[in-house]
Amino acid sequence: MRLRRAVAAGGARALGPLPHRLLTNSVSAGAARAALSAGAGDGRPGGEERGVRGGRPRASLQPGRDWYRITNNAGSVVVDIFDEIGYWGVTAADFQRELAAVTAADITVNLNSPGGEIFEGIAIYNALRSHPANITIRVAGLAASIASVIAQAGDRVVMQPHSQMMIHDGSGLAIGNAQDMRDMADLLDRQSNNIAAVYAERAGGIVEEWRARMLAETWYSADEAVAAGLADEVDAPARQAEPEPKLQPAANWDLSVFRHAGREHAPAPVLNTAPTVEAPAAETPVLEEQPPAAEPTAEVEPVVEPNTPEPEPVPDPWAGLTAQLLTTPSWDDVTARLREASK
Repeated sequence: MRLRRAVAAGGARALGPLPHRLLTNSVSAGAARAALSAGAGDGRPGGEERGVRGGRPRASLQPGRDWYRITNNAGSVVVDIFDEIGYWGVTAADFQRELAAVTAADITVNLNSPGGEIFEGIAIYNALRSHPANITIRVAGLAASIASVIAQAGDRVVMQPHSQMMIHDGSGLAIGNAQDMRDMADLLDRQSNNIAAVYAERAGGIVEEWRARMLAETWYSADEAVAAGLADEVDAPARQAEPEPKLQPAANWDLSVFRHAGREHAPAPVLNTAPTVEAPAAETPVLEEQPPAAEPTAEVEPVVEPNTPEPEPVPDPWAGLTAQLLTTPSWDDVTARLREASK
Protein backbone atom coordinates (compact mmCIF):
# COMPACT_ATOMS: atom_id res chain seq x y z
CA MET A 1 0.00 0.00 0.00
CA ARG A 2 1.80 3.11 -1.14
CA LEU A 3 1.18 6.84 -1.02
CA ARG A 4 2.64 8.91 -3.82
CA ARG A 5 3.06 12.63 -4.44
CA ALA A 6 5.16 13.03 -7.54
CA VAL A 7 5.71 15.23 -10.57
CA ALA A 8 7.35 14.48 -13.88
CA ALA A 9 10.99 15.61 -13.84
CA GLY A 10 13.31 17.14 -16.45
CA GLY A 11 12.93 15.73 -19.93
CA ALA A 12 10.33 13.17 -18.92
CA ARG A 13 7.33 12.77 -21.11
CA ALA A 14 4.17 13.99 -19.42
CA LEU A 15 1.98 11.13 -18.24
CA GLY A 16 -0.91 13.26 -17.13
CA PRO A 17 -1.69 14.45 -13.61
CA LEU A 18 -0.69 12.06 -10.84
CA PRO A 19 -2.82 11.64 -7.75
CA HIS A 20 -1.84 13.73 -4.76
CA ARG A 21 -1.65 10.55 -2.73
CA LEU A 22 -1.70 6.95 -3.79
CA LEU A 23 -2.03 4.07 -1.38
CA THR A 24 -1.08 0.75 -2.86
CA ASN A 25 -0.76 -2.80 -1.68
CA SER A 26 0.96 -4.53 -4.55
CA VAL A 27 3.91 -6.51 -5.78
CA SER A 28 5.62 -3.81 -7.80
CA ALA A 29 7.64 -1.42 -5.65
CA GLY A 30 8.89 0.27 -8.81
CA ALA A 31 5.49 1.30 -10.10
CA ALA A 32 5.49 4.68 -8.37
CA ARG A 33 9.15 5.33 -9.14
CA ALA A 34 8.59 4.44 -12.77
CA ALA A 35 5.93 7.11 -13.02
CA LEU A 36 8.68 9.72 -12.90
CA SER A 37 10.30 8.52 -16.11
CA ALA A 38 9.04 8.33 -19.66
CA GLY A 39 9.13 5.25 -21.82
CA ALA A 40 8.10 3.64 -25.00
CA GLY A 41 5.81 0.71 -25.60
CA ASP A 42 2.12 0.97 -24.85
CA GLY A 43 2.36 4.10 -22.71
CA ARG A 44 3.40 2.32 -19.51
CA PRO A 45 6.10 4.03 -17.46
CA GLY A 46 9.71 3.11 -17.87
CA GLY A 47 9.30 1.41 -21.24
CA GLU A 48 7.39 -1.51 -19.74
CA GLU A 49 5.38 -3.57 -22.14
CA ARG A 50 2.12 -5.20 -21.18
CA GLY A 51 2.75 -8.46 -19.39
CA VAL A 52 6.36 -7.59 -18.51
CA ARG A 53 7.79 -5.68 -15.55
CA GLY A 54 11.44 -5.45 -14.57
CA GLY A 55 12.42 -8.23 -16.97
CA ARG A 56 9.99 -10.71 -15.40
CA PRO A 57 6.56 -11.66 -16.76
CA ARG A 58 3.51 -10.48 -14.90
CA ALA A 59 0.47 -12.63 -14.25
CA SER A 60 -1.91 -11.31 -16.86
CA LEU A 61 -4.22 -12.58 -19.52
CA GLN A 62 -3.64 -12.29 -23.23
CA PRO A 63 -2.11 -9.05 -24.56
CA GLY A 64 -4.69 -6.32 -24.85
CA ARG A 65 -6.93 -7.66 -22.09
CA ASP A 66 -7.71 -5.86 -18.86
CA TRP A 67 -6.90 -7.14 -15.38
CA TYR A 68 -10.37 -8.66 -15.05
CA ARG A 69 -13.09 -10.13 -17.21
CA ILE A 70 -16.73 -11.04 -16.60
CA THR A 71 -18.22 -13.99 -18.49
CA ASN A 72 -21.95 -14.73 -18.51
CA ASN A 73 -22.86 -18.41 -18.41
CA ALA A 74 -26.25 -20.03 -18.17
CA GLY A 75 -27.61 -19.05 -14.76
CA SER A 76 -24.21 -18.01 -13.41
CA VAL A 77 -21.41 -15.55 -14.02
CA VAL A 78 -17.65 -16.10 -13.85
CA VAL A 79 -15.37 -13.19 -12.95
CA ASP A 80 -11.62 -13.60 -13.52
CA ILE A 81 -9.19 -11.27 -11.73
CA PHE A 82 -5.72 -12.25 -12.91
CA ASP A 83 -3.53 -9.17 -12.46
CA GLU A 84 -2.69 -6.21 -10.28
CA ILE A 85 -5.68 -4.27 -9.05
CA GLY A 86 -6.50 -0.93 -10.60
CA TYR A 87 -3.27 0.08 -12.37
CA TRP A 88 -2.84 1.95 -15.65
CA GLY A 89 -6.23 3.59 -15.96
CA VAL A 90 -8.50 0.58 -15.39
CA THR A 91 -10.29 1.38 -12.14
CA ALA A 92 -12.82 -0.22 -9.84
CA ALA A 93 -15.46 2.01 -11.43
CA ASP A 94 -15.25 -0.07 -14.62
CA PHE A 95 -15.53 -3.27 -12.62
CA GLN A 96 -18.51 -1.98 -10.64
CA ARG A 97 -20.39 -0.92 -13.76
CA GLU A 98 -20.07 -4.35 -15.33
CA LEU A 99 -20.85 -6.16 -12.08
CA ALA A 100 -23.98 -4.08 -11.50
CA ALA A 101 -25.37 -5.35 -14.81
CA VAL A 102 -25.10 -8.98 -13.66
CA THR A 103 -28.44 -10.48 -12.66
CA ALA A 104 -27.36 -14.10 -12.21
CA ALA A 105 -28.02 -15.79 -8.89
CA ASP A 106 -24.49 -17.17 -8.60
CA ILE A 107 -21.13 -15.49 -9.23
CA THR A 108 -17.78 -17.28 -9.15
CA VAL A 109 -14.68 -15.09 -8.87
CA ASN A 110 -11.42 -16.73 -9.94
CA LEU A 111 -8.70 -14.76 -8.18
CA ASN A 112 -4.97 -14.71 -8.94
CA SER A 113 -3.51 -11.35 -8.02
CA PRO A 114 -0.54 -9.91 -6.13
CA GLY A 115 -2.59 -6.92 -4.96
CA GLY A 116 -2.78 -3.31 -6.06
CA GLU A 117 -4.24 -0.03 -4.92
CA ILE A 118 -6.01 -0.06 -1.58
CA PHE A 119 -9.02 2.07 -2.41
CA GLU A 120 -9.59 0.29 -5.72
CA GLY A 121 -9.46 -3.05 -3.92
CA ILE A 122 -11.80 -1.91 -1.15
CA ALA A 123 -14.26 -0.68 -3.78
CA ILE A 124 -14.20 -4.08 -5.50
CA TYR A 125 -14.65 -5.81 -2.14
CA ASN A 126 -17.69 -3.66 -1.35
CA ALA A 127 -19.16 -4.15 -4.83
CA LEU A 128 -19.02 -7.93 -4.42
CA ARG A 129 -20.29 -7.83 -0.85
CA SER A 130 -23.29 -5.71 -1.75
CA HIS A 131 -24.29 -7.78 -4.80
CA PRO A 132 -27.40 -9.92 -4.17
CA ALA A 133 -25.89 -12.99 -5.86
CA ASN A 134 -24.27 -15.83 -3.99
CA ILE A 135 -20.53 -15.12 -4.32
CA THR A 136 -17.88 -17.86 -4.38
CA ILE A 137 -14.24 -16.77 -4.42
CA ARG A 138 -11.78 -19.33 -5.79
CA VAL A 139 -8.14 -18.47 -5.12
CA ALA A 140 -6.51 -19.96 -8.19
CA GLY A 141 -2.90 -19.04 -7.46
CA LEU A 142 -2.12 -16.06 -5.25
CA ALA A 143 -4.34 -13.70 -3.28
CA ALA A 144 -1.81 -11.30 -1.81
CA SER A 145 -2.14 -7.93 -0.19
CA ILE A 146 -5.37 -6.14 -1.19
CA ALA A 147 -6.36 -9.21 -3.23
CA SER A 148 -6.64 -11.11 0.07
CA VAL A 149 -9.22 -8.51 1.12
CA ILE A 150 -11.18 -9.02 -2.11
CA ALA A 151 -11.18 -12.74 -1.30
CA GLN A 152 -13.06 -12.04 1.93
CA ALA A 153 -16.02 -10.71 -0.08
CA GLY A 154 -17.09 -14.25 -0.90
CA ASP A 155 -19.94 -16.02 0.81
CA ARG A 156 -17.60 -18.96 0.44
CA VAL A 157 -13.82 -18.80 -0.10
CA VAL A 158 -12.18 -21.82 -1.75
CA MET A 159 -8.42 -22.26 -1.92
CA GLN A 160 -7.32 -24.37 -4.85
CA PRO A 161 -4.38 -26.76 -4.37
CA HIS A 162 -0.98 -25.07 -3.92
CA SER A 163 -2.53 -21.59 -3.83
CA GLN A 164 -1.34 -18.99 -1.33
CA MET A 165 -2.64 -15.98 0.54
CA MET A 166 -0.65 -13.11 2.02
CA ILE A 167 -1.60 -10.26 4.34
CA HIS A 168 0.53 -7.25 5.23
CA ASP A 169 0.31 -3.67 6.41
CA GLY A 170 -0.30 -0.77 4.06
CA SER A 171 2.66 1.03 2.55
CA GLY A 172 3.00 4.26 0.66
CA LEU A 173 5.21 6.87 -0.91
CA ALA A 174 5.05 10.54 -0.01
CA ILE A 175 6.96 13.63 -1.08
CA GLY A 176 6.60 16.65 1.14
CA ASN A 177 7.40 18.13 4.50
CA ALA A 178 7.28 16.54 7.95
CA GLN A 179 3.56 17.19 8.32
CA ASP A 180 2.94 15.44 5.00
CA MET A 181 4.79 12.42 6.36
CA ARG A 182 2.81 12.44 9.61
CA ASP A 183 -0.44 12.70 7.67
CA MET A 184 0.69 9.81 5.51
CA ALA A 185 1.48 7.64 8.56
CA ASP A 186 -1.95 8.38 10.05
CA LEU A 187 -3.65 7.54 6.76
CA LEU A 188 -1.76 4.25 6.48
CA ASP A 189 -2.74 3.30 10.03
CA ARG A 190 -6.40 4.04 9.39
CA GLN A 191 -6.50 2.03 6.19
CA SER A 192 -4.55 -0.87 7.69
CA ASN A 193 -6.98 -0.93 10.61
CA ASN A 194 -9.87 -1.05 8.15
CA ILE A 195 -8.28 -4.02 6.40
CA ALA A 196 -7.59 -5.77 9.71
CA ALA A 197 -11.27 -5.34 10.56
CA VAL A 198 -12.21 -7.20 7.36
CA TYR A 199 -10.05 -10.17 8.40
CA ALA A 200 -11.42 -10.11 11.95
CA GLU A 201 -15.01 -9.99 10.70
CA ARG A 202 -14.54 -13.20 8.76
CA ALA A 203 -11.99 -15.16 10.78
CA GLY A 204 -12.63 -13.89 14.30
CA GLY A 205 -10.20 -12.22 16.64
CA ILE A 206 -9.61 -8.52 17.12
CA VAL A 207 -8.13 -5.80 14.95
CA GLU A 208 -4.95 -5.56 17.03
CA GLU A 209 -4.20 -9.26 16.51
CA TRP A 210 -4.62 -8.99 12.75
CA ARG A 211 -2.53 -5.81 12.61
CA ALA A 212 0.29 -7.72 14.29
CA ARG A 213 0.06 -10.44 11.63
CA MET A 214 -0.07 -7.82 8.90
CA LEU A 215 3.01 -6.04 10.25
CA ALA A 216 4.84 -9.37 10.23
CA GLU A 217 3.77 -9.96 6.59
CA THR A 218 2.11 -13.34 7.01
CA TRP A 219 1.95 -15.91 4.21
CA TYR A 220 -0.54 -18.79 4.24
CA SER A 221 -0.59 -22.00 2.29
CA ALA A 222 -4.01 -23.20 1.16
CA ASP A 223 -4.49 -25.36 4.25
CA GLU A 224 -3.15 -22.64 6.54
CA ALA A 225 -5.57 -20.08 5.12
CA VAL A 226 -8.44 -22.42 6.00
CA ALA A 227 -7.03 -23.04 9.48
CA ALA A 228 -6.69 -19.27 10.01
CA GLY A 229 -10.33 -18.71 9.06
CA LEU A 230 -9.54 -16.68 5.93
CA ALA A 231 -10.91 -19.42 3.66
CA ASP A 232 -13.47 -22.18 4.00
CA GLU A 233 -11.99 -25.14 2.15
CA VAL A 234 -9.30 -26.47 -0.15
CA ASP A 235 -10.77 -27.91 -3.30
CA ALA A 236 -9.42 -29.43 -6.49
CA PRO A 237 -10.37 -27.40 -9.57
CA ALA A 238 -13.24 -28.77 -11.61
CA ARG A 239 -12.40 -29.89 -15.12
CA GLN A 240 -13.57 -27.45 -17.77
CA ALA A 241 -14.95 -28.32 -21.17
CA GLU A 242 -12.77 -25.54 -22.57
CA PRO A 243 -9.36 -24.90 -21.03
CA GLU A 244 -9.08 -21.73 -19.00
CA PRO A 245 -6.25 -19.31 -19.80
CA LYS A 246 -3.04 -20.64 -18.36
CA LEU A 247 -2.20 -18.92 -15.09
CA GLN A 248 1.26 -17.68 -14.32
CA PRO A 249 2.42 -19.08 -10.97
CA ALA A 250 3.23 -16.68 -8.17
CA ALA A 251 6.96 -17.21 -8.79
CA ASN A 252 6.62 -15.32 -12.08
CA TRP A 253 5.87 -12.10 -10.24
CA ASP A 254 8.58 -9.88 -8.89
CA LEU A 255 7.94 -10.36 -5.17
CA SER A 256 11.00 -8.40 -4.07
CA VAL A 257 8.81 -5.62 -2.67
CA PHE A 258 7.56 -8.06 -0.06
CA ARG A 259 9.52 -9.17 2.96
CA HIS A 260 9.21 -12.81 1.87
CA ALA A 261 9.05 -14.11 -1.70
CA GLY A 262 6.21 -16.55 -1.17
CA ARG A 263 5.03 -18.96 1.52
CA GLU A 264 8.01 -21.29 1.08
CA HIS A 265 10.31 -18.44 2.16
CA ALA A 266 8.14 -17.18 5.02
CA PRO A 267 7.80 -18.37 8.61
CA ALA A 268 4.75 -20.36 9.63
CA PRO A 269 1.75 -18.13 10.30
CA VAL A 270 0.28 -17.64 13.74
CA LEU A 271 -3.11 -19.31 13.56
CA ASN A 272 -6.16 -18.41 15.56
CA THR A 273 -6.63 -20.17 18.87
CA ALA A 274 -9.92 -20.67 20.62
CA PRO A 275 -10.22 -18.23 23.49
CA THR A 276 -9.67 -19.93 26.79
CA VAL A 277 -12.47 -19.25 29.24
CA GLU A 278 -11.71 -20.12 32.80
CA ALA A 279 -14.35 -22.33 34.33
CA PRO A 280 -16.14 -20.62 37.22
CA ALA A 281 -14.84 -21.80 40.54
CA ALA A 282 -17.21 -24.09 42.38
CA GLU A 283 -18.98 -22.31 45.18
CA THR A 284 -17.85 -23.50 48.58
CA PRO A 285 -20.86 -24.12 50.83
CA VAL A 286 -20.87 -21.94 53.92
CA LEU A 287 -21.39 -24.09 57.00
CA GLU A 288 -22.88 -22.72 60.19
CA GLU A 289 -20.33 -22.40 62.91
CA GLN A 290 -20.53 -25.37 65.20
CA PRO A 291 -19.13 -25.61 68.72
CA PRO A 292 -15.92 -27.53 68.80
CA ALA A 293 -16.44 -31.19 69.35
CA ALA A 294 -15.38 -32.49 72.73
CA GLU A 295 -12.22 -34.42 72.58
CA PRO A 296 -12.86 -38.07 73.31
CA THR A 297 -11.65 -39.15 76.73
CA ALA A 298 -10.00 -42.44 77.25
CA GLU A 299 -12.06 -44.94 79.16
CA VAL A 300 -10.68 -45.44 82.66
CA GLU A 301 -10.94 -48.96 83.93
CA PRO A 302 -12.18 -49.13 87.49
CA VAL A 303 -9.52 -49.93 90.03
CA VAL A 304 -10.33 -53.27 91.56
CA GLU A 305 -9.07 -53.47 95.13
CA PRO A 306 -7.83 -56.85 96.22
CA ASN A 307 -10.46 -58.89 98.08
CA THR A 308 -8.72 -59.06 101.45
CA PRO A 309 -10.77 -60.76 104.19
CA GLU A 310 -11.43 -58.60 107.21
CA PRO A 311 -9.56 -59.71 110.35
CA GLU A 312 -11.47 -61.49 113.02
CA PRO A 313 -12.50 -59.07 115.77
CA VAL A 314 -10.52 -59.34 119.00
CA PRO A 315 -12.93 -60.48 121.70
CA ASP A 316 -13.59 -57.91 124.39
CA PRO A 317 -13.85 -59.63 127.75
CA TRP A 318 -15.60 -56.75 129.34
CA ALA A 319 -18.25 -56.72 126.68
CA GLY A 320 -19.13 -60.27 127.48
CA LEU A 321 -19.25 -59.51 131.18
CA THR A 322 -21.50 -56.56 130.62
CA ALA A 323 -23.81 -58.64 128.50
CA GLN A 324 -23.99 -61.24 131.20
CA LEU A 325 -24.84 -58.67 133.80
CA LEU A 326 -27.72 -57.45 131.68
CA THR A 327 -29.20 -60.90 131.55
CA THR A 328 -29.60 -61.04 135.33
CA PRO A 329 -27.38 -64.00 135.89
CA SER A 330 -27.09 -65.71 139.24
CA TRP A 331 -24.50 -64.76 141.82
CA ASP A 332 -22.50 -67.85 141.21
CA ASP A 333 -22.30 -67.07 137.57
CA VAL A 334 -21.16 -63.54 138.29
CA THR A 335 -18.50 -64.67 140.65
CA ALA A 336 -17.24 -67.27 138.26
CA ARG A 337 -17.01 -64.83 135.41
CA LEU A 338 -15.18 -62.27 137.49
CA ARG A 339 -12.65 -64.82 138.41
CA GLU A 340 -12.33 -65.82 134.79
CA ALA A 341 -11.87 -62.25 133.69
CA SER A 342 -9.26 -61.50 136.26
CA LYS A 343 -7.02 -64.31 135.21
